Amino acid sequence: MDEVRASSVWVATRSSHVTVDSSGIEKVVEDINGSIPKVEWDYEGIHYFDNGPLTVQYLFVLDALNFCFWPDEDLNYDHLALGLKIALQNDKSAFDADRLQKYTGCELRELLKWPRPLPLEDERVRLLHEVGQELERSFGGKASNIVESCGKSAAQLVALVTRHFPGFRDHSLYKGRQVFLYKRAQIFSADLWGAFKGQSYGEFYDIGSITMFADYIVPAVLQQLGVLKYSSSLASTIEASSEIVPGSEEEVELRACSVYAVEKMRELLNIKSGKQVLSVELDLWLWSVGVQCKSLQHHRTLSIYY
Repeated sequence: MDEVRASSVWVATRSSHVTVDSSGIEKVVEDINGSIPKVEWDYEGIHYFDNGPLTVQYLFVLDALNFCFWPDEDLNYDHLALGLKIALQNDKSAFDADRLQKYTGCELRELLKWPRPLPLEDERVRLLHEVGQELERSFGGKASNIVESCGKSAAQLVALVTRHFPGFRDHSLYKGRQVFLYKRAQIFSADLWGAFKGQSYGEFYDIGSITMFADYIVPAVLQQLGVLKYSSSLASTIEASSEIVPGSEEEVELRACSVYAVEKMRELLNIKSGKQVLSVELDLWLWSVGVQCKSLQHHRTLSIYY
């Protein structure tokens, strides 16, 4: 995760469309009195959990598909998580590696009980096939075997996932330099940690190495809180709900500056509270604020990475 932090610092110190406001960070930390409001990982019971390997399989499939809901105004993360949960409850073999390799778009829609084509549906199907094929080829068909291979290291788990599954390689180029963000690979580690409450498949000695998960929601919340400032042109683009090209300077800056800002926020919270605050915890709180704000305006980029 050092690559994620280092490349985010590099972008943030050269950014021309997004600025991280230190005074905004200080105000947020002051407003929450140095303590992050507690947010449970699965506060609405939308996730499948049986305390075993099938939960790991579920979470890996979920995080393979966890991207780009916004083109369909009625679709959100809860639909995906709950749809997959119900599908697995109805058929415990639904996410077996051999079956993942065969799903069509129509079958995925049926699985989720969604009445129309999903955003980036062909990409979602492609990623399901990729997951099924590589799980079968390298991990005996089970995502739990990936976790058991990581030596209780969240960073090593991210490295394994991105090495074996190209669809999780969340990279960009910015002003000639490679930027690493790894949103979905990191969130798999965090989901395991949250679901298993830091035990069993969720036990990681280095969960603090994981950064926030650069998506649509958290940058918008950070901007609303005064932590991120946008250029007038970027603000106008977002307000007009115009698409921002994946890999563009604006898009990379929105995501990388969010990582940088949350790291700065975490460092200040550590000093103020005298406790070890995790970026995972900060992200969960910021994301929960965002999803509860119906008027939140986020940037729009068609991407498989978030």
